[in-house]
Amino acid sequence: MKKLILAVAVMGAFAGVANAQEAATATPEHTFTGNVSVVTDYRFRGVSQTFNQPAIQGGFDYSHSSGFYVGNWNSNVSGNSFTDGSIEMDLYAGYKFAITPDFTADVGALYYYYPGADTSAGVSYNTTEIYGAITYKWLTAKYSHAVSDFFAVPDSDGSGYLELNAAFEVADKTTLGLHVGHQKVRHNSTADYTDYKISLARDFGFATIALGVTATDIDGDGLVTSSSGKSKKTADTKAILSISKAF
Repeated sequence: MKKLILAVAVMGAFAGVANAQEAATATPEHTFTGNVSVVTDYRFRGVSQTFNQPAIQGGFDYSHSSGFYVGNWNSNVSGNSFTDGSIEMDLYAGYKFAITPDFTADVGALYYYYPGADTSAGVSYNTTEIYGAITYKWLTAKYSHAVSDFFAVPDSDGSGYLELNAAFEVADKTTLGLHVGHQKVRHNSTADYTDYKISLARDFGFATIALGVTATDIDGDGLVTSSSGKSKKTADTKAILSISKAF
């Protein structure tokens, strides 16, 4: 009996070591990832940032096993939306943590930077937001709050964006995405609007290909006129194709 007890104890000790090693392997202390994508139109909260033209996008992320993360994401943009601008650079940092096995939370800050871009009045488009999100399994609720003027709109600090996102695996490596968001612009209620999106994405291994349809309730569908006099509806209903790869 003593030998049996000793054997069980030794097996338990080895099992404990194995489990600890497996957990360490599953959750590395430091993780570096990157991503790159091509989209037929870059829509931010339902509004085109590229004058309905394609965009090349990509970024890098670092995350720590404690939940802390920091990253950068970039995309080309149109000078018709951002005077003298050609690129958007997003810099962000935050902290993710589990509340329960099914609930997780995410808090952080994000800085939108547009090098060389200013309005005709010389006002910068650069914007800073803080955000908080709660995720339950497949559903995420997120609120973003501007702590600076909101993309050069005067006296608009305190603007907020509330969104709900859902993702369902409808087939092997195929995900259905649903989104609705509402933007409030402080001291400029006529600029408030709601945007919607539905998408279907499939991971083919070499890349993920997604097709989505986005729409807003903006009056006039966000009509924008270029410097050459050509006009486009930059907030109308539109299908968007994307090809992306994470590494």
